[in-house]
Amino acid sequence: YGVVSGKRISSLFGNRIHPITGRKTYHEGLDIAANHGNSVYVYTSGTVVQAGWNGGYGLSVLVDHGGGLKTRYAHLSKISVKVGQKVKTGNKVGAIGSTGNSTGPHLHFEVIRNGQPVNPLNYI
Repeated sequence: YGVVSGKRISSLFGNRIHPITGRKTYHEGLDIAANHGNSVYVYTSGTVVQAGWNGGYGLSVLVDHGGGLKTRYAHLSKISVKVGQKVKTGNKVGAIGSTGNSTGPHLHFEVIRNGQPVNPLNYI
């Protein structure tokens, strides 16, 4: 899937039944199931604006690509970048984990355009 060598998409963008609460929610990203520890790569070049623990996202990284585009990589087991760091397409940002609100190892990948989440399938 470009950002991780995952096995399958485990949850799509949009309405779903939350796997932990059992309630109908709006899923603002794409979940890609992968082996714990697999490398996670940045979608395209940008600057790391958040890297660390972020509530339900667990360990996560947020990258600003400019032009109103940001991407988030969540539920990581390890973070390989720091806030302010410049990253290039394909650079490693972390490793697959299951931190935060998670039921198993996967990457939660979000694409945010002008402050609004959009379907990541249009970007990978």
